[in-house]
Amino acid sequence: MQLTDIDPALGLMAEFGKLTQGTTRHIQQMRQDAIFSEGAVPARYKTLAAMLWAISARCEPCFKFYVQQAVRLGATQEELGEVLAVASTMGGCVGEMWALKAFKAYKDFTSGEAAPEAEPSCCM
Repeated sequence: MQLTDIDPALGLMAEFGKLTQGTTRHIQQMRQDAIFSEGAVPARYKTLAAMLWAISARCEPCFKFYVQQAVRLGATQEELGEVLAVASTMGGCVGEMWALKAFKAYKDFTSGEAAPEAEPSCCM
């Protein structure tokens, strides 16, 4: 999958990285170290937490990416559901709508309706 399948603006990421003196590369490294690495908290849970943050920020390209990565890291539908319940509970009606969008991204990805996962990230 091309990053532009998540959001067309991501097609500018390489140029943006050059313009911003490589900050995108540094952010990607931080993401790898803080989210996608195993530790006391499994990577799939940290990825679900990143998805929750993206839902809260209403960043659709980000939560789509983190849903895909959580599945890749072994998160179950039940785990996803419990985290989406937090989004709904903390965000009320608006949180519920964005959690529902994330659940649709999960359903699309796991059913093969969405394009294959992006690599290495939504914000590379």
